[in-house]
Amino acid sequence: MAFDYDLDFDTIDFRKNPELYRVGRGEQGVLLVEPYKSEILKHWRFKTPVIAEESSDKIYQMFLDYKEKEDFVGMDMARKFLQMGYTRARRYTNYKGGKKYDENGKVNERQNDPEKAESASIFMEKWKLAREDPDYLKRKKEHQKKYG
Repeated sequence: MAFDYDLDFDTIDFRKNPELYRVGRGEQGVLLVEPYKSEILKHWRFKTPVIAEESSDKIYQMFLDYKEKEDFVGMDMARKFLQMGYTRARRYTNYKGGKKYDENGKVNERQNDPEKAESASIFMEKWKLAREDPDYLKRKKEHQKKYG
C-alpha cells in the first residue's frame, strides 16, 4: 500500500499508533514520521567518509535497537534513513552542491566526487544489511498484511 500523505503528521505519534504507518516505496515519509524522524535525523550525515561511517554505524545501531524492542516502524524508518544516506550522497557525487537541475530546469553537468561516492558506498553497506535482515523482512510482511 502507498504511503498515506493525508495523515496529520503534526499530531500522530507512530510509536503509539503503528497501525497508521504505511511502508510505502523507498524513502517515502522519511521526514514526516515522528518520533522517529527526530530520533534519527540528528545522526544523519554524509559529508565525508569518516562522517558517513559514524552516521551509518549509529543509524544501523538504532535499527538494531528498534529490532530488539520489536518496533517495526522504527526499524523501517532507520532503513529509510540509511537508504537516504546512500541516495543523497550519490546525488552529491554526481552534481555539485547536490543540484541536479539548474534554475531553468535543465540537467546540470555531471561530475564525479570520489569522497561523496565513498560516503554513498558506506551507507549502501548498512542499508543492505537492514533491508535484507530476515527479522525486518518478516515484520515488514506482517505489518503490511495487518495494516496495508
